[in-house]
Amino acid sequence: MNIPSRLLLPLLAGVFLLSCNPSKKLSAPDEFRILDTMLVTAPALQDEPVVSVPDALPDYQAAASRSFDLLHTRLEISFNWEEETVNGNALLILKPYFYPSDKLVLDAKGFYIKDIKLDATGQDLFYAYDDSLLQIMLDKTYQANDTLRIRINYTAHPSESGGSLAITSDKGLFFINPRGEEPTKPRQVWTQGETESNSRWFPTIDKPNERCTQELFLTVEDHFKTLSNGVLVSSKKNAGGTRTDYWKMEQPHAPYLFMIAVGDYAVVEDTWKNVPLQYYVEPEFEKDAKAIFPYTPEMLEFFSNVLNYPYPWPKFAQVVVRDYVSGAMENTTAVVFGEFMQLKARELVDVLDNEKIVAHEMFHQWFGDLVTIESWANLTLNEGFANFSECLWLEHKHGKEEADHHLQAELEGYVYSSKGDAHPLIHYRYSDRESMFDQHSYNKGGLTLHMLRRFLGDKAFFAGLNYYLTQNAYTAVEAHDLRLAMEEVSGLDLNWFFDQWFFQEGHPILDIRYSYDESAEMVVVELEQTQVSEGMPPIFEFPATFQIFLPDGTVREEKSWVRERLREFRFHAAQKPLLVLFDPQRVLLCERSENKTSADFWHQHRLAPNVRDRMEALQKLVEIDHPKLQEAVTHSLDDSFWAIRLFALDNMELDAAPMPKLGRLAAQDPHAEVRAASCFLLGQSKDVRYQAELEKIIDTDYAILVVASALDALYALSPASALKKAGELEPEAEGFLLDVIAEIYLNSQDISKLGFFQNQMETAEEYHSISYLMGFLQLAKLGDLTQLLHAGDQFFKTASRKESSAMKRYAAMRSLNEIHAELVKRSEESKESREKFLSADKAVLEQIESVKAGESDPELKGIYRNFPDPKAK
Repeated sequence: MNIPSRLLLPLLAGVFLLSCNPSKKLSAPDEFRILDTMLVTAPALQDEPVVSVPDALPDYQAAASRSFDLLHTRLEISFNWEEETVNGNALLILKPYFYPSDKLVLDAKGFYIKDIKLDATGQDLFYAYDDSLLQIMLDKTYQANDTLRIRINYTAHPSESGGSLAITSDKGLFFINPRGEEPTKPRQVWTQGETESNSRWFPTIDKPNERCTQELFLTVEDHFKTLSNGVLVSSKKNAGGTRTDYWKMEQPHAPYLFMIAVGDYAVVEDTWKNVPLQYYVEPEFEKDAKAIFPYTPEMLEFFSNVLNYPYPWPKFAQVVVRDYVSGAMENTTAVVFGEFMQLKARELVDVLDNEKIVAHEMFHQWFGDLVTIESWANLTLNEGFANFSECLWLEHKHGKEEADHHLQAELEGYVYSSKGDAHPLIHYRYSDRESMFDQHSYNKGGLTLHMLRRFLGDKAFFAGLNYYLTQNAYTAVEAHDLRLAMEEVSGLDLNWFFDQWFFQEGHPILDIRYSYDESAEMVVVELEQTQVSEGMPPIFEFPATFQIFLPDGTVREEKSWVRERLREFRFHAAQKPLLVLFDPQRVLLCERSENKTSADFWHQHRLAPNVRDRMEALQKLVEIDHPKLQEAVTHSLDDSFWAIRLFALDNMELDAAPMPKLGRLAAQDPHAEVRAASCFLLGQSKDVRYQAELEKIIDTDYAILVVASALDALYALSPASALKKAGELEPEAEGFLLDVIAEIYLNSQDISKLGFFQNQMETAEEYHSISYLMGFLQLAKLGDLTQLLHAGDQFFKTASRKESSAMKRYAAMRSLNEIHAELVKRSEESKESREKFLSADKAVLEQIESVKAGESDPELKGIYRNFPDPKAK
């Protein structure tokens, strides 16, 4: 889930004022976050506790009742781009689910209904419509074995009535740049059906426990590419420059998984076994498509094998769309992604975000599409499995440590969110179905499946998943179906696990105290559960494993079970251990506080087998400023996991740094972020002996992040050499590299470089646009009036352009305001040219007012109230 950039705007007002720094460290966004442990103590017991008696039962969000079974949907669709409407003709084939019925109720939001007829006879049917529900009076009472075929001719006017943090609009179908008013943005149409928004562009029973087969006849301008569910059966050219594509889906799936994407795409073909794969990207990213959707064939092979259930659909396509309202969506056979996925291959080196998202959406093809939840209360059976798959893939492709690293981020995300709104995984009391898309359904759901996997063992767990899929294919499920499948395979009663982790809220909050009884030669561990919440169990039960590290190098493991709020464990040990670890594999979903000393953390960072324990120990040593901290970080430069090496570099003091090792890491470390951080330190050293090494890295490293960091470091050692290299790298200037080149040119104070900034205005986006536009502004302020006004015109165009991101529009508007302030300053400093500067400033003020008047984003409009500001800095 991605936070919309507009939410960051209040922060940027301060960020923009920061001066350029050519020696700042470059790194990719870090998902490792350290959360303070919350300690909760039980309240004192009262003699007569007050019991709250409710007046009524809370709302219960049941699965949708089924009066008709939707068997097939056939759609004929075309678009009115000018009016942003959908022209549709729908044939629906249904049967009564069980009880006889003479009325059919469909979801159809915002339609103009032209007519509704029986398909066989053409008989008009009477209906009642309230702009949301379409109630059709049938020609007779239909029995369970009768088939109903009706045609609905309509025009849909997609509009939104809400959204959530995960899916920011429920409009259903979106026109992007429909009238071609934004010359740098492609024209597109795409859909987003989850949760119940596809009924904004075709009539259906828009519930997750419904499913049907599908045909779609999609008429578009002939130059467009189209994508929908299933396979493309035919394409027919029409008069007037249009084409009708016929897509067919022969396996049933839920209506919210129907999709359309239309645009000027490059389509890259691939294959896995006999399954065609397609990657839809904008033409400039055609050669990067396989990096944008990485390892797609290998993932299909891996997931098919680990589930012992081959990918069940006839194709797998992935498409990137503009202005998407979510992160990605698992539409059956045709996944939609936001444009954040579209980066050049060199920008994606060792950036695993795309991999994780591709894995997440692909796993949904089994868990969510093949087997679908019966109600949104069970959403974790979709999203928990998808989050689980991210770690499953990382473990397979990149090793257990990468998976464990990701699990830590998953845990922290869930724990943080649980402080404000804890609820059960299976949540029948939600207030709004959109609120189910949170870190409980995703993070906690995935973490709970990891616990179940470790408890059962891989063989039983994956056999249970296969049984679950096999028994429930093409049906709607609830959590009990998963439990019953796991019980059937394992022979174990798992009610305790599902009751505790799926149907009750919260997690254990543990206070763990370690000591050594020297006289008895016993290791003593006291484990206390301190969680207190009205809806949270006061006692969780779980397996407990302890790892004991003895001075002679022996490592012993002790296993037990916790079913008490306070439990003491005693283990024999002839000598005081160097270290005791609870849950050394970090399986348990919990918060913990431990009475570990600095000596414990010293041993932990060296001895712990799990990357999460080693990282925790190193972070604690930094936090307490351990006397041997630099020895610890130097030791951690040889750690097997890249994030620990990176953390060590981040906390390395230059006067204690092993420079030859840093040189080797900069050139040879397997991970791009470690190479980039090492380059940064080489630049900070000011040691010109590394100039040649940095120049070589710039010429040979494939990762743009590393090239950018090496160029930044080279500037610190030899500005002239860096300026020359920057000129050579201009054609590749994007992202971090664009930032560095812009800063180098700014610091050179070479007015001739203004052309670079002007030529790259379209390239800089999102947070990169801040430093880029700031550099452009500062360099322009060194120029004459003509150069200053030309830069102002560029800022005005960018701030006015709707297709620019909100962040970029803000940065451009801020820069335009700075031009205004500079002109005021020059008018005050030069009496002979005062009128010339004031006349120029009048034009800039008109531009500022024009931007203010044309801005539609409410947050930007609020910020712009303070513009123009002649005291801008």
